Amino acid sequence: MTPDAPSVPALAEDAPVPNLNSSGMKQPYHLVDPSPWPLLAAFGGGATLLGIIFAAHYGNYILLSLGLASVFVVSFMWWRDILRESQAAAGYHTPVVRLGLRYGMSLFIASEVMFFVGFFWAYFHFALYPVHVSGAANPMWPPEGVHTFNPFALPLLNTLILLLSGTAVTWAHHALLHGNRKILVMGLGFTILLGLSFTMFQAMEYSEAPFKFAGGGVYPSVFFLATGFHGFHVIVGTIFLIVCWWRARGGGFSPTRHFGFEAAAWYWHFVDVVWLFLFVAIYIWGAGPTLEH
Repeated sequence: MTPDAPSVPALAEDAPVPNLNSSGMKQPYHLVDPSPWPLLAAFGGGATLLGIIFAAHYGNYILLSLGLASVFVVSFMWWRDILRESQAAAGYHTPVVRLGLRYGMSLFIASEVMFFVGFFWAYFHFALYPVHVSGAANPMWPPEGVHTFNPFALPLLNTLILLLSGTAVTWAHHALLHGNRKILVMGLGFTILLGLSFTMFQAMEYSEAPFKFAGGGVYPSVFFLATGFHGFHVIVGTIFLIVCWWRARGGGFSPTRHFGFEAAAWYWHFVDVVWLFLFVAIYIWGAGPTLEH
C-alpha cells in the first residue's frame, strides 16, 4: 500500500483528497455511476405538472399528490447519493468537482433571480402604466377599491426576521470556519426558527388579506404570486438549513470542506435579498389605502 492510499473505508469531511493514481482515477473529474434518479425525477416532475392541471380544472388532487411525493423521495435519494460520493474513499469530490458544484449553484441562483424578474416586470408594468388596468378615465395603482397592507405592521416584522436570519446564518458560517461546532449548530438552529417564524407570520398575513386571489383582478394576482413563490422559497431554504443542522450535529462539516452549508447559506441570502425588493416595491412603494382593524 502506498502512503497515499486510504486506510479507512471513508474519508472524513476535512481529509485530503487521495492521490488520483492510487485511487484508480486518471483525471480530476468524477464520472458518475448509472443512476435511476434523473429518469424518475423527470417522471415525477411530469406527474406534478399534470397533477396541477387536473387539480385546477377538475378538483382531483391524486396525481398532484403522487407527483409531489415522488419528487420528494427522488430528491432525498439523489442527494443522499451525492453526499455519499463526497465522503467516498476514492475522493470523488476533488477540488475541480467542488468548483463545478459552486458554479452549478451560482447558475441555479441566477436562474431563480430571472424567475422573480418576471413577477417584478409584471408588477411594474401595471404599476407604472395603470391605464392598462383602470382604463383611461381613472388610471391609478393600486386599482380603485383595492386596500393594501400596512407596510409597517407584519411586513416590517417579517423583514426584520429575515434580516436577522441572514445575520444568524453568517454567524454560523463564521463559527464553522473557526471549528466551533457548538456555535455552528446554535446559529443554524436560530436561523431555522426565524425561517419558520417568517412562514407563520406570512400565513397570518394571507389570512387577514383585504383582497382575494380568485377573481380579485391584477393586483391580487401579482401580489400573491410574487410573495407566495417567495414564501415557497423560504420553506425550501428552511428545509435546506434543517438538513445542514442535522449534518452539523453529526460532524458532517469541517472548516475546509463544507460546500453543502455554503450552498444553503447562498440560497438563504438570495431569499433575503428578494424579500427586500418585494418589501420596498410592493409593500411600501405600491401602498394604497389600508383597512384599519
